[in-house]
Amino acid sequence: MDGRVIGAIDEPGLLVLVGVTHDDTKDKARKLAAKLWGLRILEGEKSCSDLGAPLLVVSQFTLYADTAKGRRPTWNNAAPGPVAEPLVTAVVDELRRLGARVETGQFGADMKVALVNDGPVTLIVEL
Repeated sequence: MDGRVIGAIDEPGLLVLVGVTHDDTKDKARKLAAKLWGLRILEGEKSCSDLGAPLLVVSQFTLYADTAKGRRPTWNNAAPGPVAEPLVTAVVDELRRLGARVETGQFGADMKVALVNDGPVTLIVEL
């Protein structure tokens, strides 16, 4: 962000892009954190909890883009910042409570995110 690194992981782990919509809750955030921590998708069907692997969590409202009409996406399905930010924080806090090493981006910032996608494996995790 602004030419400086504010969050990074340099070993195998997960990059988690978190989108928040209008009906999401702190309970869902806690469940998502537990799911991410235990998801067996790393080498040897291991989870971050099995390996102590880190997670980089970045808020990403654009996951809720609606491209059904026209050429310009809308983000009406994305929760507004004052609703979304505490829920992204709740995911991070719960991961840390579970014992995870978590790095983050900065909510609402224009960030450049780099990824080495091993496999590649990309999943949508919904609760």
